[in-house]
Amino acid sequence: MIKRLKASFTYILIAMVVCMGCGGDNEDQQLTLPSNLQVSVTVSDNGSGLVSVAASATNVNFYTIYFGESTSETPLKVTDGKATHTYASSGTYTVLVQAHVTNSDFVSQTKQVTVVVGSNSGEVIIPTTGYSTPETYNGMTLVWRDEFDGATLNTTDWTHEIGNGTNGWGNNELQYYRPENTTVKDGHLIITAKKESFQGSNYTSSRIITNGKKTFKYGRVDIRAALPKGQGIWPALWMLGENINTVSWPKCGEIDIMELVGGTGKDNTVYGTVHWDEGGNHADYGKSYKLSSGIFNDQFHVFSIVWTASKITWYVDDVQFNVIDTTPAGLSEFQEKFFFIFNVAVGGKWPGNPDASTSFPQHMVVDYIRIFQ
Repeated sequence: MIKRLKASFTYILIAMVVCMGCGGDNEDQQLTLPSNLQVSVTVSDNGSGLVSVAASATNVNFYTIYFGESTSETPLKVTDGKATHTYASSGTYTVLVQAHVTNSDFVSQTKQVTVVVGSNSGEVIIPTTGYSTPETYNGMTLVWRDEFDGATLNTTDWTHEIGNGTNGWGNNELQYYRPENTTVKDGHLIITAKKESFQGSNYTSSRIITNGKKTFKYGRVDIRAALPKGQGIWPALWMLGENINTVSWPKCGEIDIMELVGGTGKDNTVYGTVHWDEGGNHADYGKSYKLSSGIFNDQFHVFSIVWTASKITWYVDDVQFNVIDTTPAGLSEFQEKFFFIFNVAVGGKWPGNPDASTSFPQHMVVDYIRIFQ
């Protein structure tokens, strides 16, 4: 009996040692998580709601991808890091990509995407609300107006500038300007910026000017417009001296009635600025105006200047936000005639380039321009 107990004890002891050895081997193994996770997200701009994801990482066995459309979403599990999803409605979504070694061991990365679905992706939405200014002012006469009531742009007053300016119009802009991106509809001028390949550019838009047709010196300018939005979108309502072809820029002078550089946290702010030559150097002065709520895409606003022989004053919806004294001799540019420019640029030194959050097409809708003197 004693011998049998000793034998059983010996067997148990040996088994315990073997098992302890096995456990030690597991503890010595080090789990290596994936590294260098790279994620790109492409949003279709044709209104389909289609989004494509491509991910890559080192030491990965599989990926799980959440598209953020539902809290009860079942993720896609793929081995090549590629997946697509079609969203049912417009909105901003968070895409989550996880690179796995095991089900519970992974690294992750998120990307925010803005998706426009259905006819709204290409359809021009003309706001029905917003600020308006009167058609008369005491002591002033309406000397020119364009209410854009026709079926096409009035070429008696406006000319298209075409191309990419050979150098991105001096600002590293990405668009190619085409007349086809200008339309007149329901009493509104519409300039459309599109994501499309044309003449070596990846974007198209329009730029119209009144040079040689309508030039002005002093007066009140009212322009009622709803603005485009998004990272890399740069709409402008502005003026240049009519002598630009003889003295060049900035000696000709520039009056920016309104500029907006779009993007998250920036679609609610516009700028009013002047540029001039100061002893052979470029000089400028400007200030910004920020909405208390909403963005300039939501509804119409009126962008105005009152320009006299002594100063230029800027307004948004009749609220003054900037003024400059133009009486010093060094600001003589602003005692000459100027012409108008309306355009929507894409990319450039100031706004930077569009990114995955930028939806196309984008529209600047102008209701009217009125000049009083």
